[in-house]
Amino acid sequence: MLSLLAQAASEPIYWSDLGLTPGIDLGFFTLRWYSLAYIFGIILAYWHLLRMIKAPGAPMNRQHVEDLLFYCTLGVLLGGRLGYALFYKPELFVDFSHEGWMPWGLPRLWDGGMSFHGGVIGVVLALLWVSYRSNLNWLRVADYIAVNVPFGMFFGRLANFVNGELWGRPADVPWAMVFPNAGDIARHPSQLYQAGLEGLAMMIIMLSLFWLTKARWKPGVLVGVFTIGIASARFINEFFRQPDAQLTEFAARTGLSMGQWLSIPMILVGIAVVVYALQNKADRAGSAAASEPGAQS
Repeated sequence: MLSLLAQAASEPIYWSDLGLTPGIDLGFFTLRWYSLAYIFGIILAYWHLLRMIKAPGAPMNRQHVEDLLFYCTLGVLLGGRLGYALFYKPELFVDFSHEGWMPWGLPRLWDGGMSFHGGVIGVVLALLWVSYRSNLNWLRVADYIAVNVPFGMFFGRLANFVNGELWGRPADVPWAMVFPNAGDIARHPSQLYQAGLEGLAMMIIMLSLFWLTKARWKPGVLVGVFTIGIASARFINEFFRQPDAQLTEFAARTGLSMGQWLSIPMILVGIAVVVYALQNKADRAGSAAASEPGAQS
């Protein structure tokens, strides 16, 4: 009996045996889990941000939240896709396989390929635009947005797992899995590691800092901690995640994956922002924010 249990434990888990599907089959259309992950993440972030601005000292009102919802979503999609093409697959810029005035490879989101770091850049540009247009304190707005990003990260990484994509490196751990299109090699389910670190862990940290401490009264602390945490989580997870096929040689040659190289400057920027926030005697900015025009919802 024990020998049979030991043999079963030594066998890898086959992803195909989990009975996962790419989405909900509506007959005429398949609503994919990846799309639902974006939708759930955005809805939850919107709901929670509305709760946040009801707390004392909010730097924005409901109209600003709705503007941010639109532009940040646009920033995630455009930044994520352009970042993927720039950092991971430049050939998408020259894919004119269909007649037209633009590379046809770029808008084919259904083929996969979104860059986390590109999405970050897109969101930062969206925050700058909304803050400038509405005369808001950009750093305080970034603090409030940073608290809500882990919701989307959590659902997005779970969707990666359900899709059987972005699998990990070969592994011999008891929970190693054999993924479709990845050969017969058992691998780390790195999507779940990312959902845990980039999503759940960051969710707990950011929500605790906002609701249980005075971090929101120090402009820059929340977004700085988020930047350090999310980039560090990505750096760690890259040790378990299989590099993109076209960048495997790059990772072997440089010793780090592209994701890790892109995470290093993020960590440094996050540290600089936190140091600035803690040294800046701007605790008063938090209390003063309550009297800013349009600060309350």
